[in-house]
Amino acid sequence: MKITERAVGDVVVLDIQGRLDANTSGTLEAQFMNLIGQGHTKFVFGLAGLDYVSSAGLRILLTAAKKLKALKGSLALVQMTDNVKEVFDMSGFSAIFTIYGTEAEALGAIG
Repeated sequence: MKITERAVGDVVVLDIQGRLDANTSGTLEAQFMNLIGQGHTKFVFGLAGLDYVSSAGLRILLTAAKKLKALKGSLALVQMTDNVKEVFDMSGFSAIFTIYGTEAEALGAIG
């Protein structure tokens, strides 16, 4: 898994590529928690390059959403691949997260 971090105004965009599973989810969690510790509360997770997500990956996304809700922050998911969207639909996570088609839409919604 590769994570690219960039700032767009006061929003942190994390572009996630590869597989988000038990072997890689800790990397995303550590980077996210580090950014929270720096005071960031608005995030967009770009998923265009995410090929696969396991239950461990879903857990990290849910943990991030709960943490941000407690901090009155925001998390948007953007450009989800069909494979990942299917996992979200089957697990019920599509009802939990707002999923945007473009980064501009996500930034407009939480920015």
